[in-house]
Amino acid sequence: MKLHELSPAKGSRKARKRLGRGVGSGSGKTAGRGTKGQNSRSGGGVRPGFEGGQLPLQRRLPKRGFTNIFKKQIAVINVRDLSKFESGAVVDEKTLLLKGLVKGPRDGIKLLGNGDISIPLTIKVDQISKSAKEKIEAAGGSVEAPQQRN
Repeated sequence: MKLHELSPAKGSRKARKRLGRGVGSGSGKTAGRGTKGQNSRSGGGVRPGFEGGQLPLQRRLPKRGFTNIFKKQIAVINVRDLSKFESGAVVDEKTLLLKGLVKGPRDGIKLLGNGDISIPLTIKVDQISKSAKEKIEAAGGSVEAPQQRN
């Protein structure tokens, strides 16, 4: 079988309904829209969610929660992600961006202890978990973080 020999399954392809092509076509004149009214006009119809003047569902339901507009966007990386670096490398925001581990501007970078590391690295991030710090120091690396959090 070749590509030019392929054809769609019987009954799977149906021609579209051609509207407004004369009275004899069966869908001419009003083109299946009925006579008069908002829905028969071009550009007619109501917006999504409109319920004919009844209070719409999205307005009947209570509002819940709130969004903190001052929330800090912290990029999270794990110890296992640091295997991309060579031994003795300095890992900071710039190098993490270059390696593609962190994307776009953030309010900080936090290193978590998921995974293992065997190469010594110098880590300079904003936050680091206790387990991540222990794993890096056990591998012979060092950590320079302004603030440590769990």
